Amino acid sequence: MSSELPDTVVPSGISDPVQLARAELKAALAAIEIKANYPRRIKEASGRIAAKARTIAEKKPVVALTGIVVGSAAVGSAVWGIARAISR
Repeated sequence: MSSELPDTVVPSGISDPVQLARAELKAALAAIEIKANYPRRIKEASGRIAAKARTIAEKKPVVALTGIVVGSAAVGSAVWGIARAISR
């Protein structure tokens, strides 16, 4: 039964206070690890964004191309602005 529950859930039916405290601590630490693991969260978010971009590119190629052009212009402008600020 415990294999069906996520690590952040305390299983019910624990009557021993020591085992309950350990289970609660384990669940709390798992929740903190999930919340604080930024590299994993960034990887998952970038995967979702990439999948969404592929879907848009397949369904609406003009919108995807427009997004690429606008994004490239924004990045180019930012690099140009930073280079200009540094050169002064």
